[in-house]
Amino acid sequence: MLLAFVVVYILMSLAVSLWAARRVHSARDFYTAGRSLPLSMVTAMMFAGWFGAETVLGIPATFMEDGVIGLISDPLGAAACLIIFGVFFARRLYRLNMMTIGDFYRRRYDRGIEVLTGFAIALSYLGWVAAQITALGMMIHLLSGNLVSVEQGIMLGTGIVLIYTIVGGLWSVAITTSIQIVITVISLSCIAWLLASQVGGIEPVIDHAIANNAFSLKEEVTPLLALAMLTSFITLAFGSVPQQDVFQRANAARNENIAVWSAILGGSLYLLFTAVPLFMAYTANLINPEFVSHIMQTDGESLLPRVIEQQLPLFAQVIFYGALVGVIMGTSASTLLAPSFMITENLLKGLFTRPLSDKQLLLLTRAVLTGFAVLVCWYALWSREQDTGIHAMVEAAYKVTLVVAFVPLVAGLFWAKANKVGAWWSILLGLSVWIGCELAFPDALVGAQWWGLLASTLGMVVGSRFAWKETQTLQQYRL
Repeated sequence: MLLAFVVVYILMSLAVSLWAARRVHSARDFYTAGRSLPLSMVTAMMFAGWFGAETVLGIPATFMEDGVIGLISDPLGAAACLIIFGVFFARRLYRLNMMTIGDFYRRRYDRGIEVLTGFAIALSYLGWVAAQITALGMMIHLLSGNLVSVEQGIMLGTGIVLIYTIVGGLWSVAITTSIQIVITVISLSCIAWLLASQVGGIEPVIDHAIANNAFSLKEEVTPLLALAMLTSFITLAFGSVPQQDVFQRANAARNENIAVWSAILGGSLYLLFTAVPLFMAYTANLINPEFVSHIMQTDGESLLPRVIEQQLPLFAQVIFYGALVGVIMGTSASTLLAPSFMITENLLKGLFTRPLSDKQLLLLTRAVLTGFAVLVCWYALWSREQDTGIHAMVEAAYKVTLVVAFVPLVAGLFWAKANKVGAWWSILLGLSVWIGCELAFPDALVGAQWWGLLASTLGMVVGSRFAWKETQTLQQYRL
C-alpha cells in the first residue's frame, strides 16, 4: 500500500509535468518560463531548490553525529546564499536579461572566460544532483522492502527524474514544485508533531535540548577551528551564488522586485523549516536512543525513514514518503536543468557556424539533459561505492564554483576596473592553489577552497591592476 501510494504520487507529478509542457513554445519558455512567474511560485522554487534530500536525510544525520558544527555549511551557509543573492545580486543580474549566468562572463569578459566558468559551474552540479538521485534510490530501496537495491533504485530514479524534467523544462518545475513544497512542509510538520506527542509534546523536547546544550559547540573554538568553520560556511554561502539554478529561478520572475524578494524569502523559509527534520531526529533520540544509536552506526542518512517506520502508523509513513519523494523529484529536476542549460547555451551553442533555430536549440538542450542525467547516474553509483555521504557530496559540489566563478562575478558586477586579464588570473590562480592544497593537504582542518578563494581574489586584483596600468601607459604613449 505504501509503495502503491508513492507510485501514484509520482505518476501524478508526471501528469502535471505533461500538462505544464503545453506552455513551452520556445527555448526561452523552456529556460526561463517566459519570465512571467509570480512571487509565490518563484519563492517556492527558491525554497524547494535547497529543501531536498540533504535537508531531510543528510542534515539530521550530520547533526546527530557532529552536533551544531555540522550545520554551519548547511543550512546556515545555504540559507545565507539565497539571502545574499537576493540583496546584492538578483536585481543587477535580472536587468541584464540573460538566458544563463554564463552569459554574464561572456558579456563582461570574453568567450574563453564564459567557457571555463560554464564548464566549472556545470561540473559542480554532478555532486548536488547525484546526492538527490542517491536519496531517491534509497527511498525506492526502502519502499520496495529491499527487493530493489539502492543501485537499481538510483538507475530507476534517474529515469523518472529525466522524464519528469525533459518534457516541460522550467515550467514543469515551477508548477509541480509549488504544489509539492506546500505538501512537504505540512506533511513533515504533522509528522514532527506526532513524534513529539510520544514524549509529551514539543515543549519537553525543546527543554531537553536546552538542558543538554544540544546546540552548543562540543569543543573549544581555537583560531584554526574558527577559520575552518568560516570556510565551511562560505563554501555554500559564496560558492552557491554563481550557480545557474539560483539564477534561473530569479530570472523566471515577472519583475526584478520579485527576483529580489523571492530569494530573500526563500532563504529565510529554508532556515526556518530546516529546523523540522532536526527536531524530528532529536525527538527520535529521546523516544528510542538505542535504536537511533544503532542506525547512526550503520546508515545515519536513513535515520528518519527508519524511525518513522518503527514509531508511526502506516498513514504517517505514507505522508512522509510521499512528501520526501516529491521534494527530491522537484529538487532533482531543477538542478538537472541548470547544468544542461549552461552546457547548451555557453559551451555547445557557440560551436555551430550558423545560429540555431528555437526548435534545434530545444532539441539540443533535451539531448544534453539526457547525457547529463546518465553522467549523474554514473557519479551517484561511483560515490555509493566510495561510501560518500549525501552531505559530503553537496558540500563538495560548491568548492569549484567558489574558487573559479565567485570572484569574477563579484568583481564584474561591483568593480569597474575588473577586466578579462584579471579574470584569467583569478580563475587560473584560484584553481591551481585549490587543487594543489587538496593534493598536498587532503586532511587539513581548513579546507583547501579557502586558500583557493584567497588566491582567486589576489589574481583578480593584481591582474586587473596590471592590465589597467598597461592600458593607461599605452594610451599616454599614443597621445
